[in-house]
Amino acid sequence: MSTLKTTLTIDGMMCSMCEAHICDVIRRTVPEARKVVASHKKGEASFLTEGVVDEEALRAAIAATGYACTLVTTAPYEKKGLFGR
Repeated sequence: MSTLKTTLTIDGMMCSMCEAHICDVIRRTVPEARKVVASHKKGEASFLTEGVVDEEALRAAIAATGYACTLVTTAPYEKKGLFGR
């Protein structure tokens, strides 16, 4: 199975604590998620999985914490080698 990168556009993140809340929600909702990161400056979060995630469950879990997930995109992820090759 191929690795997928899911990127979420999230409204409402204002600080690093908000980023931590979003990362926690993703990890609870998608236990198989790896490399979970969030950026309040970019207004997005992303993570890697080996399969497709339940987008509706993810949106609902994020909404339950007071943030709004406005966009979810999933694309194949190719690991770059040393020095970006």
